[in-house]
Amino acid sequence: MHPLDLPEPPTQASIAHARAQLVALHESSQVLERRISDARDALARIVEERQAAIREMERELAVLDDSVALTKAYVSPIKRLPHELLRHIFLFNFDDCAWSAWVLAAVCSLWRKVALAMPTIWSKIRLVTTQASSAETIRLWLERSGRTVPLDIEIILKSPSVHSAALDSLSRRRYLSIPHAAGDPWVATGGWATPPPLVHTGAAGGTAVHLQIGGAHPTVHVVPVQAVVNDGVGPAPPPSPPGHTHEWEMPPLMPARTAPSSQQRLRKNMHWGHIAFYYLVEQMHRWERFVFRFDKQFASIGALKSIEGDAPLLREFEISCSDPAFYGDWKWLPSAPVNTHFDIGNLRTLTLQHVPFKWSSPMLRNLRHLHLRSLPTVHIALDRILHIVAANPQLESLALHFNSPNQPVLPLSPVTLPELKTLNFGGHYLLANLLESLLLPVLDTLILDIEARDPIEEAVSALLTRSGTPPLTRLSLCYGASAGAHAGFYWGSSAGVTSWHFLGELEHLAALQVGSAQLEPLISALSAPDEDNGQDRWVCPRLITLAMRGCHAHGDGVAKLVQMVEARNPDIGVAAAAGGIGPGLGGGGGGGGGGGGTLFGVGGVVPARLRHLELYDCTALGPDVTKWLKTRIEEVVCTEPSFEGCVGRLVLVH
Repeated sequence: MHPLDLPEPPTQASIAHARAQLVALHESSQVLERRISDARDALARIVEERQAAIREMERELAVLDDSVALTKAYVSPIKRLPHELLRHIFLFNFDDCAWSAWVLAAVCSLWRKVALAMPTIWSKIRLVTTQASSAETIRLWLERSGRTVPLDIEIILKSPSVHSAALDSLSRRRYLSIPHAAGDPWVATGGWATPPPLVHTGAAGGTAVHLQIGGAHPTVHVVPVQAVVNDGVGPAPPPSPPGHTHEWEMPPLMPARTAPSSQQRLRKNMHWGHIAFYYLVEQMHRWERFVFRFDKQFASIGALKSIEGDAPLLREFEISCSDPAFYGDWKWLPSAPVNTHFDIGNLRTLTLQHVPFKWSSPMLRNLRHLHLRSLPTVHIALDRILHIVAANPQLESLALHFNSPNQPVLPLSPVTLPELKTLNFGGHYLLANLLESLLLPVLDTLILDIEARDPIEEAVSALLTRSGTPPLTRLSLCYGASAGAHAGFYWGSSAGVTSWHFLGELEHLAALQVGSAQLEPLISALSAPDEDNGQDRWVCPRLITLAMRGCHAHGDGVAKLVQMVEARNPDIGVAAAAGGIGPGLGGGGGGGGGGGGTLFGVGGVVPARLRHLELYDCTALGPDVTKWLKTRIEEVVCTEPSFEGCVGRLVLVH
């Protein structure tokens, strides 16, 4: 900045000259500002032109990239695969994962076109959902399954409160879990289970995979859910979404939205059942298998009343609720009048748990698998329960759980079930009277979880004798009913067994479950024959699985348990060196001595080795005994009773 060449102090002439000079400077400044603005505008136009050119080239490049991708896809080997083979591949994927069609239809336009043209891969609905989720998923699934393909439907409705309650109950105990042996029929699976299990299956759970909608996140999750009733040690809640990635991880069907208000959620919850069952019942003529399970009563449960009409393809039907509730008289298929005629002639498996039904319903006829768990407010006479059994002479499995039956009005007549292999009674002690009316010549599994008023062993022995001594391989007495640590100790039901000598008649028994019984008498009966237990031969020589729940020990119970395991499962090396191990059951091997790890052989019979031992809330074994059991038995599961003053712990060893 140059100093002004003006005199000091200013004069009138210098001031006038300065003002004239100031006007000239302003004019020069304005000229320069206009030139700078013009230059900036020109630069902006040049930049915009170049950016427009770049964007155009980028669009052309994107088009070329798409063309390259399409061309590569066109020349890829999968494109040369005929559509017929692609459909076969889709069917193979459908066999492995029932909802794989959702994934296949999202790969590309061709696969989507092929998938939407195959109604078969949309015919199995596997859905875990909540009332807050949209029922339109069911509608879309049904629409894509066509109009003639038979439907296999399995829907599980969960309530959020159940999951939190399950977490609270699990936090009360510390668990150390080690995976069970594959295929073990006594392993408790982690799938959805009804309250104390009606059906004790012989496999280690099912393999059904479900599509889960809703939950804590608005996206879609994949969770494994059992398609069979759990054979666990107690009731289990529906599973929570695990944090693992599945092979067929499902993308969201809809983008995440803001959380609805409480009023909106309540409005959706009130109508979910009516919307869902409106779509489902419309396709009732295509039902081949229908399973609906829910953990507790929901707002729109009345929608179940719409299940009524012909279902000519239906082979399996199940409506199960975990918690009992109070319902009125429903006019639906399981409560249809006796003179009603519906086309359900192919129905072979029926499961109704904690829902209304009538004993005279035409639905309760000509079945092969029947599982009924009545409501607490239902009082059916015992002769009418027997009428249900007699109306199904070809039964292969039967499970009845009635909490409050009435005394019989008519005399109980003998009923023969020539094909029944699995019998499960639970609930009121009057159900024991039904055993006196049954003849079961091929019975394989007997499960009794009824209240004990009279010695149950007499009823079991009479049943087996009357049925011609069938080869029973599994016996469960009050095992599912004794859920608590104190069940059968201070109150509640118990096994009701006064003497275990009847086990001597069960030569084929491979699995024994007992709840709420004294530990010492049972262990003594299973121990080696001697003068103390008054036995001259092995009891249950084929026994490989022993499970006890709430069987409290007094005195030398732990010592007798160790002696029993020592007799049945001696140390292999010591027994072989002593020459005490014969060729197997009935092989005639084994010496008669008692100690030194020698396996007892009595009457030419060497007992099978125990492979699985369960002790739930029975007695505190201690770490030393548990460690020793580990060396003799392949799998040991034990929980210490809480009344012993310690926190229950689950110990699982191999």
